Amino acid sequence: MSINSQNKPQTSQILGIDFGSSKIGLALADTETKIAFAYNTLENNKDFLQELAKIIRKENINKIIIGIPSRVNKKVVEYAGEKLARLIKKVFPEMEIEYQDEMFTTKIAHKNLISKGVKKIKRFDDQEAARIILQSWLDRE
Repeated sequence: MSINSQNKPQTSQILGIDFGSSKIGLALADTETKIAFAYNTLENNKDFLQELAKIIRKENINKIIIGIPSRVNKKVVEYAGEKLARLIKKVFPEMEIEYQDEMFTTKIAHKNLISKGVKKIKRFDDQEAARIILQSWLDRE
């Protein structure tokens, strides 16, 4: 926690990422409440890094948690998560980046959304998966 110009405590913002080949789910949490919230879904296209950078600046993100699988044949996906981390570090060299197991997060996200009565599951599943990834990381910290 830091202090802003009016001597009010300021919490740190953490961004959770569910990185997929077509969509990127995002979730936010702060270090004070330790509760993750689904935030947004970005298309994984040529503009996603610019969009991600805007969000990082707007939300004052100082730590990023990237979901990676813990399966035996995880090398390709793990590489994608590490590649994303390197891209982020080029724009934000001081950014803290950690990884969190994402096994079954999409399946759990679908169940959560169905239980909440969400009709357009595919529209929100990636950001809900990012929320689960981030909350899992927060819970073990």
